[in-house]
Amino acid sequence: MSELAIPTRGRDKAELFRAMEAMRSADADWRDGRTFSLVYFPGEEHYEFLKKAHNLYFSENGLNPMAFQSLRRMEAEVVRMTANMLHGGSQAVGTMTSGGTESILLAVKSYRDRARSGRQRVEAPEIIAPSTIHPAFDKAAHYFGMRLRLAPVDASHRADVDAMRRLVNKNTVLIAASAPQYPHGVLDPIADVGALAQEKGLPFHVDACIGGFMLPWVEHLGYPVPPFDFRIKGVTSMSADVHKYGLAAKGASVVVYRDMSYLKHQFFISTDSPSGIYASPTMLGTRAGGSIAAAWASMNALGQEGYVDHARRAMQARKQLEEGIRRIPELEILGEPVMTILSYGAKDPSFGLYAVADQLQDRGWNVDRQQKPESLHLTITSHHLGVVDEYLTDLESAVAYVRAHPEVKSRGQAAMYGMMAKVPFRGMVGKSVEKIMEKMYGPDALELDMDKIGEDDEGLVNKLVQRYGGKVLDVFDKLGAARASLRRKKR
Repeated sequence: MSELAIPTRGRDKAELFRAMEAMRSADADWRDGRTFSLVYFPGEEHYEFLKKAHNLYFSENGLNPMAFQSLRRMEAEVVRMTANMLHGGSQAVGTMTSGGTESILLAVKSYRDRARSGRQRVEAPEIIAPSTIHPAFDKAAHYFGMRLRLAPVDASHRADVDAMRRLVNKNTVLIAASAPQYPHGVLDPIADVGALAQEKGLPFHVDACIGGFMLPWVEHLGYPVPPFDFRIKGVTSMSADVHKYGLAAKGASVVVYRDMSYLKHQFFISTDSPSGIYASPTMLGTRAGGSIAAAWASMNALGQEGYVDHARRAMQARKQLEEGIRRIPELEILGEPVMTILSYGAKDPSFGLYAVADQLQDRGWNVDRQQKPESLHLTITSHHLGVVDEYLTDLESAVAYVRAHPEVKSRGQAAMYGMMAKVPFRGMVGKSVEKIMEKMYGPDALELDMDKIGEDDEGLVNKLVQRYGGKVLDVFDKLGAARASLRRKKR
């Protein structure tokens, strides 16, 4: 099928829709609440409203604010409403972006350029962040020729401020933390990190991509939420995704700065092109008008009362899930989740948690597996309130099955994920993942069976799994236990 070409004659549109429905039949089931990430379903009524708002600006392009002044106005209002929600003050400024990754990339780029424009030019810029920071910061460092220095977190998975302080040096151009961090839903000590930033005279970015449109309403409901936003003096910028808990259409995030002295470093201006002067506030050239319009429409349609209602129901679902997970003797909640994200692991590291994930997947759930430590992740929305009991029933059943059949941890995806998490040679893991990506995006991508991806991988990790199975996993379990024992003795 590598010779596939645009059809000579266009296909029947009804036939195409049938083909697309058939292709998506094996995708993650988010409408029925069986997916706890990737999609933030607001319910059918709001969903249909978003589609109408998006389609109204289907062809409009936010690249030229003079041609589409309505988009410029809507973007400005989205930024201002977001800034006010996060206590940004009258001088707060920002832009909309295509998502949290672009928001983070832009913030990092701005602080790098800011450091290079000063009297003491920083030629080898570094970012200091806890190890639980989103990989988008690693991506930004990779793209922009910077170094990301990660500090260990404490026993509750929160940023260790003293460890971060020890990493600060003359090359540091940015400190970052999360509100909350994605892996466990734990809120970093933003006030303490902000004090560190002020002490060192450094900018401080709070990644609130997932929490920015949830934490304010959780706080409003009376849950204990420490200050996490521009109320902390050291905070100079924040990122918040409207297409997550802002319940907007995909492709909408906001990056907000305390004032223009930071935002101006985000802009790109070219004055010498034959096509004329080119000025862009973000990374993208063409900017989808539909995403901007749908974000504006969502925020205005829901209002504060709507967001509070969604937060109330999502927190209720989280409470029920947390209580149910705690009742299962083999499992434990990691850290102290502050809002609607939590993760759980096995009390005994030798218990086959990834095998539990396989069992859940066999029962129709889309499961997010994590490492360091091994855990399963839940991003909870109000939509999940209707499936809590079903999920807990299937989870209890999955745990019971693995308890009765411990050998399943050495089979299938459980073995692969277990190996990926435990192998100490991370370059080896990276090469195995690279092999998989080459197949996914290579010339034979059309023939790829995604359900069997990795089974014929030439990478060493997969070879070890296929040849030795559980024996290798047991070895790494023992190595991990030995390292943990050594760390305890040192303390």
